[in-house]
Amino acid sequence: MNNQTTNYENLKNKWLDRYASVPAALAQMKNIKAAATAFNTNVDAVLKISGRQLGQLISQQHLSLSDLQNIRETKLNTPEDVVKGIFKCFSKGIAEEWITEDKKVYDWMVKNLGYDRLQMGGQGGIVANVLAVAGVKKVYAHANSLPKLQSDQFLKLDNLLSFDEHGNEKPAYQIDRQTDIPLIHWIIEFDREDELLLEGQVFKCPKSNRFIATYDPLNLHLVMDDNFVKASVVNPLDYVILSGFHALTENNDGVALAENALPLIKTWKENGAIVHLEIASTQDLAVRKSIIEKIAPKVDSIGINERETIDILEVTGQEKLAEECEKDTHSVCLFRALSEIKKTIKAPRIQMHMFGLYITVQDKGFKISPEASLRGMMTAATVAAGKAGTGSVNEAKNLLWAQGQKVSETGLKELEDLAAYIGDEGLAESGIASYQDWDVIAVPTILVEKPITLVGMGDTISSMSLLAAR
Repeated sequence: MNNQTTNYENLKNKWLDRYASVPAALAQMKNIKAAATAFNTNVDAVLKISGRQLGQLISQQHLSLSDLQNIRETKLNTPEDVVKGIFKCFSKGIAEEWITEDKKVYDWMVKNLGYDRLQMGGQGGIVANVLAVAGVKKVYAHANSLPKLQSDQFLKLDNLLSFDEHGNEKPAYQIDRQTDIPLIHWIIEFDREDELLLEGQVFKCPKSNRFIATYDPLNLHLVMDDNFVKASVVNPLDYVILSGFHALTENNDGVALAENALPLIKTWKENGAIVHLEIASTQDLAVRKSIIEKIAPKVDSIGINERETIDILEVTGQEKLAEECEKDTHSVCLFRALSEIKKTIKAPRIQMHMFGLYITVQDKGFKISPEASLRGMMTAATVAAGKAGTGSVNEAKNLLWAQGQKVSETGLKELEDLAAYIGDEGLAESGIASYQDWDVIAVPTILVEKPITLVGMGDTISSMSLLAAR
């Protein structure tokens, strides 16, 4: 065994000891009185696609490799764009969400894609289920559409609440607003190392990931449920997990619609809630810019992944750094990006999750201490691994499925590189360091070799990191 391997084994054991605090941190979530999730809740139609099946779709649509690589905008204007989006994400191992406003494209997906199963979709819905399972006393879920098909996706838990058509507060699973239309999204997943043969070339998928194809008239216009809004202002909330802005487009008055939420965010904060914004993959540049300039600076906390980090750089005058991170999606380059984003947005806390590592940068004296943040992030890493390994965290027993497993060597290597860049070698062992005027908290994660699902992983990580940090 060489010295490097020995060093990693030592580090793995030290982090295993540190992760022993996770069950207690998870148990503390039962002391949270109330949280709310908004704005996007929908039904996901999940489909696992192989390289061979993708090849068949390409053939059916008579697309050449040149056609597939000719992407004028990341939007679903035609059925061909659906195939282009899948190919792009499959060949690069990345996750993106493209949107359509054309019902003909939606009808084509119904006929030609199908699905393997239905499940809860939208950051708001996914996070509501997770927080309710974790034991938060009251979780209010925003739902601008809540027919039975949607309420069936909420867990049968009495602490998971929403509102019927008369404004009555009820367990979400019991509600059936019969005049509402179901909102269905396609989650098209693919596996690492799967192959597609096209025009004599082999395209090997570098990372398990997914492409999301969205047709959703209500969330595309950020329609807010009045009963939820009234209740969220009247009832004291400890946390609000916010998302859904990424589905807006400039053509649909997306900038104005996003900014309509600002007075509500202000009220939540004045009432004592910690407000977290999940950025999500925002394809419309004008909307993305508005989110970064107008909404993100007004919240307490922000959650992003590698792709979203680069997306933010592209609309904040950091195109050169965006190009560098595109070529080098490792911890040092992404931390440089995170630092620039922190300076630009000035939100008190920003968390970025990447493959094998979570990094949080927060102001000194932030209302959640670095030590508490570390516990929260380790709890999130454990729950995320449980979700990947079991396929869902719809049952409390799955939350700690990965407890006792060691962190990945991939994450430790990323952490060591980051520690060297910051100039604090102790970060690799402690997970906490100072950089400029901030606290930096970094956690190597537990990686599941063959994840059953990756849907909602980022939302789970961000929300659990924040709420388990107590």
